[in-house]
Amino acid sequence: MILFLYNVGLLLALVLGAPWWLWQMATTQKYRDGLRARLGGVPERFAERHLDADGGRSGSKRAIWIHAVSVGEVLAVSRLVAELDAGLPEYRVLISTTTRTGQRLARERFGVERVFYCPLDLPWAVAAYLKALQPAMLILAETEFWPNLLHGCFRRGIPVAVVNARISDRSWPRYLRLQRLWRPFLSRLTAVLAQSETDAERMRVLGCAPGQVTVSGNLKFDVRATKESEAVRLLTELRGGLELVVAGSTLEGEEPMLLAAWPAILAFEPNLAMVLAPRHPERFAAVAELLGRSGFPWRRRTALEKTGLAAGEIVLLDSIGELASVYSLASVAFVGGSLVAAGGHNPLEPAQFGVPVAMGEHYANFRGIVEAMLSRNALKIVQPAGLAGAITYLLSDERAATAMGERGRQVFEEQAGATARTVTALRAVLGEDLSRKSEA
Repeated sequence: MILFLYNVGLLLALVLGAPWWLWQMATTQKYRDGLRARLGGVPERFAERHLDADGGRSGSKRAIWIHAVSVGEVLAVSRLVAELDAGLPEYRVLISTTTRTGQRLARERFGVERVFYCPLDLPWAVAAYLKALQPAMLILAETEFWPNLLHGCFRRGIPVAVVNARISDRSWPRYLRLQRLWRPFLSRLTAVLAQSETDAERMRVLGCAPGQVTVSGNLKFDVRATKESEAVRLLTELRGGLELVVAGSTLEGEEPMLLAAWPAILAFEPNLAMVLAPRHPERFAAVAELLGRSGFPWRRRTALEKTGLAAGEIVLLDSIGELASVYSLASVAFVGGSLVAAGGHNPLEPAQFGVPVAMGEHYANFRGIVEAMLSRNALKIVQPAGLAGAITYLLSDERAATAMGERGRQVFEEQAGATARTVTALRAVLGEDLSRKSEA
């Protein structure tokens, strides 16, 4: 009954919202990208299947389907995908995303041939993909729950595992209000691997079977960014003797705060340049316009040439997937989404390189990570008015900054291991699934 009511509500929302959706598709490219695939048009590379007597693909591997919504989730599962590729060679790992930026990054990291847009949660679209892929297991990154997708897997006997599961403080009240909707679905999940005990308990309260929920840790502790990228090569070549402040994953409202603090920072330490990396690519143009009005010299990363950086210059990192490596060049890093009430972003990205980190007080989305770093004095929390002071402090006391950065690196290293625990749990799920099939 709950699924029926959900689908009725979904149909009504589609009908009533059709004019808005049609307008968005007509005017905005991101709403058109992958539309056929989202509606159930399975890409040709997955659609052609030749089934053998056991229901598998003749002469090929069974699929493990991982769904990672956007860039953050794609980054989080990157090492997991590599470990599954190496440890389960009898399976083919396929990855779906929801957003266009996530799709682009996933294709770069994992190859176009095994990446696709996740279908909308429409019964016929979900059924088309489950029929074509016939996955041995569906793996959901974090808490991307869709009733029709879950029901389709349960009906076909496909085990569903949730990895890196978390429910943020901001999302928790909303999940509680919809507890009656989620309980019938969450109670049938095969395995839930939570980031923390708080996340595990919240999953149990929402209806997950207690025996299926375990704490495996945060996969993002295991994501080790390479120091090599084209942006790193260019910036290393062009910066000369300048130090860099890297402000990453910034959201609307934060760039003006950083620009307001920039003169005071430069007055203290003129031998600086800043790399500014907005979180969302669709904001690159708006931030470029803001920089154009700021009076500071600036360039886009995609327009960097052989001319060296000038003191005080700002580089707009208008590329995808390079921020983590660019953090390795920073003398000080600011992690955005934290001066505004958006829940923050991952301070481990710079911490893994031993870079001292400052961020705002809004970090609910990464509470466990931030609290682990704060407990070791490996992170500086700042108010908007104190942004310039915090950055200049870290620039002024090299010994203290180096020590803070090293403590952050130690937190990163000590919390590692979530990937190995997750792979072990997923292997157990597949083993149980194969046992059931052999008994049938």
